[in-house]
Amino acid sequence: MVLVAGTLGIDTILTPNGAPRECIGGSAVHFAYAAALFGPVRIAGIVGEDFPPDALRRLEARGIDTAGIRIAPGKTFRWSGRYHANMDDRDTLATELNVLATWEPEVPPAWSDSRVVFLANGSPRVQRAVMAQVAAPDIVVCDTMDFWIRTEREELDTLLREVDGVLMNESEILMYTGEASPIRAAQDLLDLGPEFVIVKKGAHGSILCTKEGVDALPAYPVARVCDPTGAGDGFAGGFLGYLGAAPSIRDRQTLKRALARATCVASFNVEDFGAARLEALAEDELQHRVHEYARMLAIG
Repeated sequence: MVLVAGTLGIDTILTPNGAPRECIGGSAVHFAYAAALFGPVRIAGIVGEDFPPDALRRLEARGIDTAGIRIAPGKTFRWSGRYHANMDDRDTLATELNVLATWEPEVPPAWSDSRVVFLANGSPRVQRAVMAQVAAPDIVVCDTMDFWIRTEREELDTLLREVDGVLMNESEILMYTGEASPIRAAQDLLDLGPEFVIVKKGAHGSILCTKEGVDALPAYPVARVCDPTGAGDGFAGGFLGYLGAAPSIRDRQTLKRALARATCVASFNVEDFGAARLEALAEDELQHRVHEYARMLAIG
């Protein structure tokens, strides 16, 4: 069983492809829709009274357990951003933490048996509080961002020594380590204790680093990027969703196969606004793209 702890929010997205869109989003939402393609998922998070009840029902319709989502007095976390023409760069226009500012995560006691845990981007203090409520997971993976690197560095240092895997985008891992190379940066993180580090490079693919070596995979080519919001969390959901269904988690080939699924899931995420494409994604569509991706990478 896969558990994700992270944000559920309402995003306002402006892109060169259309007028502003208000979408249900947040790291936990994108992750959960992606991971649910492989098996059951549990969400721990918080929303305000303005969060649409239908959005929770739609999550549940995809086999996602929402019993860990607390509905608190006040407003839901909100984010708005504008993407540039290249769809890689964006400007954050507003961030409203609202009920998220005082969230103390509560994992239902029945969920303490979760096998796979993803600590989505958030305060490392909150991420460690989630870890403390899961009895003996097979694997714990975390994400982070520049804000926490700047403001909660010591707590983040401790977290990275406790988890099994780390996902960071390229600019953040370079910022955290002070290295100029993402490979050297990932190796620095491995020295802290994680068994693997994944460097997300957006349209340039991803890098998987373990003590055994380095594997790099390109992004799946998408003809038209509609909205990149949440693609990294969809990537994480594809990766850990696959591991949650796999009999063995830690061997290098399994991690590489999971990385390929993650890449394909993320390619669907960008095809529509918010999490809409992942919500509608069928397993056979994903399987077809995975086969196409494998064919694309085959070298005689």
